[in-house]
Amino acid sequence: MTDDDTNPTGDSAQLRASLGRYGVWSIALRSEDPDRRDELADAAAELEELGFGTLWLGGSSSVRNAVPIVGATSRVTVGTSIQSIWQHEAADAAREFTELDATHPGRFLLGLGVAHAQNTEQYRRPYSSLVSYLDALDAAGVPAHRRVLAAIGPRSLKLAADRAAGTIPYLVTPEYTAEARRTLGETALLAPEFKVVLETDPSVARGLARASLAPYLKMPNYTNNFRRLGFTEDDFTAGGSDRLIDALYAWGGDDRVRDRLEEFHTAGADHVAVQVVSDASREDLPRDAWRRLAGLLLPAA
Repeated sequence: MTDDDTNPTGDSAQLRASLGRYGVWSIALRSEDPDRRDELADAAAELEELGFGTLWLGGSSSVRNAVPIVGATSRVTVGTSIQSIWQHEAADAAREFTELDATHPGRFLLGLGVAHAQNTEQYRRPYSSLVSYLDALDAAGVPAHRRVLAAIGPRSLKLAADRAAGTIPYLVTPEYTAEARRTLGETALLAPEFKVVLETDPSVARGLARASLAPYLKMPNYTNNFRRLGFTEDDFTAGGSDRLIDALYAWGGDDRVRDRLEEFHTAGADHVAVQVVSDASREDLPRDAWRRLAGLLLPAA
């Protein structure tokens, strides 16, 4: 047994260091198309060289999706954002985590969540089901400090602090981040996702953001959280008000984008997972945009 096994503060500091200040969130990186394996491996290796600390496999990702990305890189952390507890039995998740961690120790972070009722036929008693899932992972030996929860509400945030390394909240704001930090306490990991539109024209940028936001406005998990942050039904009409769009997306010139992302750190985030939003398919790899963001956010190598 190491010191880190008995020292939660040590685990927390080590995890923060491994994640870095910024990571990339991408659905494309979890592609299972065998014809894209070399393309994905090359993109992952470049993201590591650019200096991003973590690669988040977006959408309904799994440990299996992480295996080739971990194998294509040498030091970057790879996480699921998220693996649904309904689609993957806890015993299978534990076995796959253990196998990956044995070959690449400390390189993988298991991001878990309950997803959304309208997308999941099995959706029942989500909080209790998540607690039971964590119990099963404990019994199988998956360390709490190697898993994170997609928690948003106050009750789930407390669970993330007590039973996992922390939380990876999606579609949130710096104001939310400050509130979440107060709920989590100082030691739990807080690693929000935030979307970036690299466009300076307000109409174009907000149009792209609205197209991206549209599916989420049908999901109560998100709209309920927006209400807690002071938004109203008027903000959810016509694809989202300018006020809502500007809160949930960074757009504009380089300085503005950088400043918006840094607001999360000021609010208490340990790490920010940056998702590029554009008019391309979400299955595309926005490599030029990632290079631009690396120049804005990361120290020169």
